[in-house]
Amino acid sequence: MPSPDRRRRPPFELRMPAGPAGPLVCSSPHSGRHYPAAFRRLSRLDARSLRRSEDCHVDGLFAGAPEAGAPLLAARFARAYLDLNRAADELDPLLFAEPLPPEARRDSDRVAAGLGVVARVVASGMPIYSAPLPLAEAERRIARIHVPYHRTLARLLGAAHRRWGWALLVDCHSMPSRGNGAFDGGDQPSDADIVLGDCHGRSCAPLVMDAATAALREMGYRVVRNVPYAGGYCTSHYGRPAQGIHALQVEINRALYMDEVTFARAPAFAAIAADMACFVRRLQALDLRRDRALAAE
Repeated sequence: MPSPDRRRRPPFELRMPAGPAGPLVCSSPHSGRHYPAAFRRLSRLDARSLRRSEDCHVDGLFAGAPEAGAPLLAARFARAYLDLNRAADELDPLLFAEPLPPEARRDSDRVAAGLGVVARVVASGMPIYSAPLPLAEAERRIARIHVPYHRTLARLLGAAHRRWGWALLVDCHSMPSRGNGAFDGGDQPSDADIVLGDCHGRSCAPLVMDAATAALREMGYRVVRNVPYAGGYCTSHYGRPAQGIHALQVEINRALYMDEVTFARAPAFAAIAADMACFVRRLQALDLRRDRALAAE
């Protein structure tokens, strides 16, 4: 009997708690490792160069979230193929053979950097494709991957909010140990173990940021807020603290948990994963129902 066509598998992995889910939802939109064969044929880059865009192993770092009571939604497809931390209309006019539709958000900073919903470059700045893509290819990827991922994420947050009176998206990412900004080609080492982003105070109540910072610092991590990563599409789109839905982006320095050349997990991986499970439990213990008025200020 032939094996199932991988293209028919869900474009994400959803791991639910064994018992009732709490108010937190964890999302890992950049940890996908599936590179379709047709995409690899279109790309001018080798596998190692493409993988530099991944938030490699981040879904593994947060694998304890369901046991801590938080659903974990993780991408299957690679970020270089489709970026789930972008709006569906962030389309790059330099990438496509045809003119973009008038509603396309072509002037965002992310598109200008070549990092739209279908990226033109990898995180190091190298071009992905040998030739322009047909616009229909982007539309197909968005319909097949982006739409169901975000439909599921919205459903999970809505269910948490209805049950608890508040919800918190923890948007899980990693950052290169060297470099700063859109590309990681610089040689400046990061001075942070973890960067927390709340869109400079707009995507969650101050209590969330304060509690997250305190929890991680108590574990011994060097924590920085909003610099250089204040939050991407997921954080800004879902974070509506005045309505009781909060969003916090978490960027973990890759040098802590992996070899950035070979992509192998470092010996400290298990300990950091245990810390992230503890981190989720600490945030689950918050009660933001009484802080909705504060969030609106």
